[in-house]
Amino acid sequence: MADTGIGAAVRRTEDLRFLTGKGRYTDDINRPGQLYAYILRSSVPHATIRSIDTAAAVAAPGVVAVYTGADMAGAGVNGLPCGWQVHSKDGEPMKEPAHPPLAVGKVRHVGDPVAVVIAESYAQAREAADAIALDLEELPAVADTRAASASGAPQLFDEVPGNLCYDWEIGDKAVNDAAFAKAAHVAKLDLVNNRLVPNAMEPRCYIGDYDPTRGEYTLYTSTQNPHVIRLLMGAFVLGIPENKLRVVGPDVGGGFGSKIYHYAEEAIVTWSAGQLGRAVKWTAERSESFMSDAHGRDHVTHVELALDADGVFLAMRVSTLANMGAYLSTFAPCVPTYLYATLLAGCYRTPTVYCNVKAVFTNTVPVDAYRGAGRPEATYLIERIVDVAADETGIDPAELRRRNFIPKDAFPYQTPVALVYDIGDYDQTLDAALAAIDYQGFEARRAEAAKRGRYRGIGISTYIEACGIAPSNVVGSLGARAGLYEAAQVRVHPTGSVSVYTGSHSHGQGHETTFAQLVSDTFGIPFESVEIVHGDTDKVLFGMGTYGSRSLAVGGTAIVKAMNKVIEKARKAAAHILEASEADVEFADGQFRVKGTDRAMSFGEVALAAYVPHKYPLDELEPGLDETAFYDPKNFTFPAGCHVAEVEIDPDTGVVTLVNFAAADDVGRVINPMIVEGQVHGGVAQGVGQALLESCVYDAQGQLVTGSYMDYCMPRADNLPPVSVSTHVTLCPHNDLGVKGCGEVGAIGSPPAVMNAVVDALSALGVKHVEMPATPQRVWQAIRDAKGAAAA
Repeated sequence: MADTGIGAAVRRTEDLRFLTGKGRYTDDINRPGQLYAYILRSSVPHATIRSIDTAAAVAAPGVVAVYTGADMAGAGVNGLPCGWQVHSKDGEPMKEPAHPPLAVGKVRHVGDPVAVVIAESYAQAREAADAIALDLEELPAVADTRAASASGAPQLFDEVPGNLCYDWEIGDKAVNDAAFAKAAHVAKLDLVNNRLVPNAMEPRCYIGDYDPTRGEYTLYTSTQNPHVIRLLMGAFVLGIPENKLRVVGPDVGGGFGSKIYHYAEEAIVTWSAGQLGRAVKWTAERSESFMSDAHGRDHVTHVELALDADGVFLAMRVSTLANMGAYLSTFAPCVPTYLYATLLAGCYRTPTVYCNVKAVFTNTVPVDAYRGAGRPEATYLIERIVDVAADETGIDPAELRRRNFIPKDAFPYQTPVALVYDIGDYDQTLDAALAAIDYQGFEARRAEAAKRGRYRGIGISTYIEACGIAPSNVVGSLGARAGLYEAAQVRVHPTGSVSVYTGSHSHGQGHETTFAQLVSDTFGIPFESVEIVHGDTDKVLFGMGTYGSRSLAVGGTAIVKAMNKVIEKARKAAAHILEASEADVEFADGQFRVKGTDRAMSFGEVALAAYVPHKYPLDELEPGLDETAFYDPKNFTFPAGCHVAEVEIDPDTGVVTLVNFAAADDVGRVINPMIVEGQVHGGVAQGVGQALLESCVYDAQGQLVTGSYMDYCMPRADNLPPVSVSTHVTLCPHNDLGVKGCGEVGAIGSPPAVMNAVVDALSALGVKHVEMPATPQRVWQAIRDAKGAAAA
């Protein structure tokens, strides 16, 4: 049998169907008698709805129904729920205004759904929507994060004064202030973490279906977590019992967090299907995705770092304004708090950290988790302020980091911001990344670039993140309104082949390959004999889905625990059949063998005996070989590493060219190195996109300026050099696999590395900071301003 177990670079089995056009995405599904939905959206950012006249649309050819927010509210449909509650520092719960699936009374951002037209064809629905007479009284709008928090800003909700969702803090401010008072040097920086549009390759698509003979609903959805959608929509929005609601998530073409959430359109098509007794399908156009998919990032931050005379970190304090958008998305409140501020210790022994976060509502698309979710924002500000401190103290950036690292013999390590890091070796990944990029030879390359009239810079980012989002008791105490365990069922068939039913959901991670490797390795059976099943709430146990790099650390561990149960049951059966003591039967390489003898049974033979129990201990064991397990971790996992970027800048145009990039990551045990490398490459591409190209922009009136690819620049292959990827392992001590997670590391480590390199390239001109994205115009302006200041 070829090596297909743990550690093998097995090619992804799912890629064959994707590359040959055999993937089955939600838009590929069509139900009998299916209707099509088109959603009329607000073209203004803030307005009172005076009236909606749908009569002409209802009379249009092919139209079956037109519904408004009043129709849904009148039928008892509730608003979309938020899955995480945060309390302000005074103990008051966050402001949680209603979020109706279709707007009621007011619209609050461009793209806010106002009405849905359902017709025999999509073209008919779209054309009929033009006949809806929508009378809006426009109101003042605010899109900018700072402006929303200013006195006299336009108010989105009467019940939310000052647009303030919450005013939250972590850390002991008095202790922090005392540490700053002793500092020999304080580095300061104001920075913005730019808003991003997720842009998954597959636009969101939903089909609601209803079987009146059984009173059962089915939702086909491009989601990252079918069971979560079933719970939120069924229990809180539509009032459908879970046994009457099936949610199916087929192949999903990318998510990056944006397909975690329960969206209005899911509720709209499901409810409409029940009203009409026919399936209703909605697929987003790309322009709709820009104005309706949850956006990411959008922080405005002031950070200060206190150091002693030897460059040792004494304290950090952070003040952040976080943009929530017009409504609270499913997990939005936790992103700038518990997924952000709890990571502000970074890799360093900073004794005290204080952070205050104010979250504000604006007339923009709701903001929620986007690849990394809080961890990239934390890493960016930490690694930028560390570079500012290095520049101001004259200490080499690599040396300053090394001087302040948590030593590898200090774990488990209690940080000043709640988390306990379990294990790590930050010097190892720093050394590896510096060697890969030839850090020692950089100055020679800088000098050579200068001869060509180019500015060359190098930037370092050492990061840590919290993954495997769990455990349930911890996140529950922090405001999560759900558990964050994972479930698995391992079903061994009579011939020894295996079907695994997992609550994790794949949208590009390679679960069908990686999970099969676990099973092949554990049971000693051919890789091809393993089937991975996910995404259907009628087939799999209640699971929490995929996000936060939790698939292997949580979902994979649940599979391992279920497999261990299978082995223990099979061992009992084998002992009976082989007429041996259970303690004398060992299992290895797919064989149950009596120690010290040649008596053995293969895994398949025991499986057959379990289903044809002629020689089976029926008085002790039930027939069959089918086990389930739930796994709720004891702690987060903590991937860490070092990314180093090298750039060249053309001073005449401001164009930044990324010429070299090295990533050295500790993601724990590597199950499939090819998949890990691909995940890192993809994450780096997204991080480089944020650093150099991407930015979601609203004008002062709340209109979305970057509403298409004509204005929103995505990274392409020619924006990236070959990326050096290496992994360096410290095993996670609290899950059976020793894994940590790799899906987000590239997007976390790369933006500060690139931006530190950009600033380093311009440092000789006196440039201290450049905001993301470092577009040619922005860089050219920084060069011009610096030269002008020098000339003055």
